[in-house]
Amino acid sequence: MREVTIYSRSGCHLCEVAHQTLIALQGDAEFSITQILIDHEPNLIELHGEQVPVIHIDGKPHDYFRVDPVRFLAAVQK
Repeated sequence: MREVTIYSRSGCHLCEVAHQTLIALQGDAEFSITQILIDHEPNLIELHGEQVPVIHIDGKPHDYFRVDPVRFLAAVQK
């Protein structure tokens, strides 16, 4: 099963939308979702800053800010 990680911040509207989009896409592909809040993680804040949400698939960067459903599904179904 593919592992999708979403790095986000508390109160981030784009993060909430991206997370909901990923949940909806689970009906089209098999993958798990882990959400990591970077708010209190200095190393993650330095790495991602304001470019959240950041989506990783199996530990590799895929996208940030928004989830493109077609592109995302193509990536997780490889």
